[in-house]
Amino acid sequence: MPEWPEMETYRQQLSPLVCGLTIRHVDVNREKTINEPAEAFQAALTGRKIMFVERRGKHLLFHLDDGNRLLLHLMLGGYLYYGPHAEKDESRFQVIFTFEDGNKLFFGGLRLGYLHRITAKTALERFREIGPEPFDPRLTEEAFVAMLDKKRGKLKPALVDQKRIAGIGNFYSDEICFEAGVVPFAEIPSLSDGTKRNVYRAMRKVLTEAAEAGGYMDQKLTAADTLTGGFAERCRVYGREGEPCSRCGGTIRMETVSSRKMFYCPSCQGTN
Repeated sequence: MPEWPEMETYRQQLSPLVCGLTIRHVDVNREKTINEPAEAFQAALTGRKIMFVERRGKHLLFHLDDGNRLLLHLMLGGYLYYGPHAEKDESRFQVIFTFEDGNKLFFGGLRLGYLHRITAKTALERFREIGPEPFDPRLTEEAFVAMLDKKRGKLKPALVDQKRIAGIGNFYSDEICFEAGVVPFAEIPSLSDGTKRNVYRAMRKVLTEAAEAGGYMDQKLTAADTLTGGFAERCRVYGREGEPCSRCGGTIRMETVSSRKMFYCPSCQGTN
């Protein structure tokens, strides 16, 4: 599932491509992807202009010139493609926007994800319960430690709790724990204050590096896209079960705790 770095990569790349352009045509190939009848969705968006693209956690918000928003959540398997033509049959995309310049924005893989047209007020209400962004100035090191001090249970579930921090999921929580030198299933009350601070610094370091490298997704946004997916080869534990640890040479292990996969190196990741 795309997380903070992937959605931020989409936001940065999409903004100069679609902002200021008028949507001339809308194709809906799967009505369950949207939140209203296809005819109403198409009529409401045709002739509308995208003013700017905002990211909130794992979501993208397309701000329209009529004051409404398009809320995109890719969920598992979702992706975007932009260009005059798709690289596969266009009927396989759930929604397609055709812009005034002839280019198209393809929304694919949205079997679990969605693209909803909502009001600005509804958007605010939707995100009211979502926690701060990882780089929100209010989420200082002290605030992060205080947040963990109020939690019980294991570290990874706290990192992926969207009500606590927006945008971190399974992939980056494991990478953050590796960077901080702590196992993802460590019990939070057992963590020292110094370890909690290390986790905070690791969060900012890993997410920054991942975003700069284009995240881990292998679906390119455009035919000329050389950024998206650049972090996939640089991840150090997630999905690398049985491989040697890049830091100590130990063997990466995968365990499932509460139906959640956790990848870590038992040789160099401590518990507290």
